[in-house]
Amino acid sequence: MSYTLFTANRNYSSWSLRPWLLMKALDIPFEDRLVPFAGPDNSEEFRGFAPNGKVPCLHDGDVVVWDSLAIVEYLAERHPGVWPADRNARAWARCAAAEMHSGFSPLRNICPMSVGVRAELIAVPPALQNDIDRIAELFAEGLDRFGGPWLAGESFTAVDAFFAPVAYRVRSFDLKIGPKAQAWVERILAHPAMLDWEAQALAETWRDDAHEDEIAGVATIREDHRAA
Repeated sequence: MSYTLFTANRNYSSWSLRPWLLMKALDIPFEDRLVPFAGPDNSEEFRGFAPNGKVPCLHDGDVVVWDSLAIVEYLAERHPGVWPADRNARAWARCAAAEMHSGFSPLRNICPMSVGVRAELIAVPPALQNDIDRIAELFAEGLDRFGGPWLAGESFTAVDAFFAPVAYRVRSFDLKIGPKAQAWVERILAHPAMLDWEAQALAETWRDDAHEDEIAGVATIREDHRAA
């Protein structure tokens, strides 16, 4: 196995973070290929390595795996620890990760990931509050049922990687998710692989106007910790 993982900007690319973090946390070796966002539509450039023109994309020799959930399942066939060993925890973790993969559109759209930014939302629409409440409920459920400190038990697994971008959103926009969920946020933000990702994000000097405009349209930026 010789993996190459194609990703985009550390500051913005929540989808890239998921498989990158999982592979780092589980010590799965891979070549890291970062291709920055450039303009509102990168699909033609990204189609050079991904059939759908998006990141992330995993290459394993002549096998190409696109979409973050498909990448995780591909890795789960080859490496232990991607999903919990316990059947009940594994079923819950897969459901929660799939819910994150397909849902939470208001959270994604109103609170885009920007690792280095601290901002105050102009408003919290009901749809966003519903997502925040569901995140709090889901995290507390996993931590209570499986004993923590990770969402599906004592080990970091794919469900933690899938919700890792939420941790940055919670911090950036000061979202109130309750003490149990906040404890998980603090734990994952302190994970060595997350600290590595964050350091790279803060060192990035390029900016993507589309992503910057998204944040400016919904929030007042109070702090920006990124390199100038």
